[in-house]
Amino acid sequence: MTEMNATRTLKVRVRDKHAAQLREASRAVNFVWNYVNELSCRSIREHGRFLSAFDIHKYTNGAGKDLGLHSQSVQAVADEYVTRRKQFKKRQLRWRCSGGARRSLGWVPFKVGAAVWKNGQVVFNRQHFKVWDSYGLAGFKFRSGSFNEDSRGRWYFNVVVEVDRQLSPGQDAVGIDLGLKTTATCSDGDRLESGRFYRDLESALGTAQRAGKTARVRAIHAKIANRRKDCLHKFSNALVARCGVIVVGDVSSLKLAKTRMAKSVLDAGWGQLKTMLEYKCDHAGTVFKVVSERNTTQTCSSCKQLPDSRPRGIAGLGIREWTCCGCGATHDRDVNAAKNILALGHERPVVGIPAL
Repeated sequence: MTEMNATRTLKVRVRDKHAAQLREASRAVNFVWNYVNELSCRSIREHGRFLSAFDIHKYTNGAGKDLGLHSQSVQAVADEYVTRRKQFKKRQLRWRCSGGARRSLGWVPFKVGAAVWKNGQVVFNRQHFKVWDSYGLAGFKFRSGSFNEDSRGRWYFNVVVEVDRQLSPGQDAVGIDLGLKTTATCSDGDRLESGRFYRDLESALGTAQRAGKTARVRAIHAKIANRRKDCLHKFSNALVARCGVIVVGDVSSLKLAKTRMAKSVLDAGWGQLKTMLEYKCDHAGTVFKVVSERNTTQTCSSCKQLPDSRPRGIAGLGIREWTCCGCGATHDRDVNAAKNILALGHERPVVGIPAL
């Protein structure tokens, strides 16, 4: 079953021969970003108000011609800056560096109509870019997107396109408990084991860093990220294909990243998994909810009570199975939490649908 007007982001690699011109464009983008950052900070300091994207456009109008950028790229930078400032709730964002050890990865955004497919190439800002076309880009109408550089210096063309929405035939409903020993545990017993993506290459990374091999360090970081992303994509694809309802706990990786568990938390990729599930569920017509996971580990999923035999605090983290002293049910720690998360999802209606 299909439904029109869905969107999808396609990512294809740009041929290496275009790297120099894209790096030059990204330096111009960095200049615009830093100018907007300074302009916004000065407005707050002197006038006590944040500049909107419309306000910023007045100051950057015509800058594209002087910098060799497409005018819509300049506008896209301002729009992205305002979005990120609201997201992080900061008066000033990080500066984008064009050189040195802390050089920002290349980024050249564009808006609808700035990039088109012509004669087997991407045409942007009067320049032609050859890409490894694995999607048949001629069959899509480009919307907004960007050129992005990864840590190995490879460039990619990312573009939003319209596609037919493929509704998922799945009818299952699952709750997901996110953790460290197991990255994700489903209420039906399905699991995504911890991949140890960073830890498996930590020794090689340290060796490359001590030897000062910058290119090798970037390649290892990219390999870690690609392995994690591949694993999470496979798990989320399989889950969305068989489920009609997916409920996830609201565990925050940002808070736990400040603890001694930071390395394991960041390696697990909880935020990335939730993002994947959210947009894939939206595309497949699957219901996706995020609920509070407070006490989901300690509550018995059978009798819904908080028994005295429940695992508690730091000392209880090593307890993987426990028996409820109230009803006698024996639980796997993570599966029990996932069942409670699913139950909370059933209690809360989808946003926009009134409770009966």
